[in-house]
Amino acid sequence: MKSIGMVLLFLGFVAGAYATALDVESVNWILFGIAVAAAVAGMRLVKSANAAHAHSETVLENNRNALHQSLDNVVRDLESMAEAPRPEGEALRAEIDNKLRENLRRFAEARESMVHLFGLQAYADIMSSFAAGERYINRVWSASVDGYDAEAETYLGKAARQFADAQRQLADAAQAAS
Repeated sequence: MKSIGMVLLFLGFVAGAYATALDVESVNWILFGIAVAAAVAGMRLVKSANAAHAHSETVLENNRNALHQSLDNVVRDLESMAEAPRPEGEALRAEIDNKLRENLRRFAEARESMVHLFGLQAYADIMSSFAAGERYINRVWSASVDGYDAEAETYLGKAARQFADAQRQLADAAQAAS
């Protein structure tokens, strides 16, 4: 279904361009209208196929697991970074990139399933804490670039608290949904 939609969308755009390029003075509005209708139909088919895929049980279950695992890994890694002697400067940035970035990316890619799994309010609450934690991680990274190691340490702790809060909210939402 998605492939047919993509073909219709492509053909609609090409036919629309062709209809406007036939004559410098006027447009063949019938051909242009057919092209627009084909493009709109293709867009609807693609959107419908994407929505059906996003709501499939397999995708939702895979994303549920990715949400829990990636957030658990972030919290675990931040705790281990807080307990160990903290590197500074380039070493801190490398540790953030090596330990956190992949799990942050995985969580962000799976986040839209939270609406379907737990509802819009749970999504908003979890993402509020997650986004704050992510901003703090970015601030840690930037502070370490600028040589403000004390600020980096302060915001690393704040990030850990935000991600732990997001983890708690995710667990609560999962428990409420089951």
